[in-house]
Amino acid sequence: MLIWIPVDGSDGKNSKITKLIELKQWALVDFDEGEVKSTRFFDKREDFTEWVDFVILENKFESYIDFMNEGMMVLCVREEESIEEITEAFKFKELDEVGL
Repeated sequence: MLIWIPVDGSDGKNSKITKLIELKQWALVDFDEGEVKSTRFFDKREDFTEWVDFVILENKFESYIDFMNEGMMVLCVREEESIEEITEAFKFKELDEVGL
């Protein structure tokens, strides 16, 4: 499954999740069988046209309707910041669901 995460840079180890208005890159994480298969970075989500299952936001107050309209499930972090922390929390279902 594919997961979008708005981040502050394109370094897989040091990039941290950020608010949508402050994002520098989109991290696209390919997560399968409980582990990260790859992480790619994009300037714009439109640069990747395949189906994406999830988007993970910094908080539940971000504008998430567009993601839901595209069929994505929207989650938000609790205290996780790095891509590694976020994917680990995703693996153990420790992220909060955002919805109507």
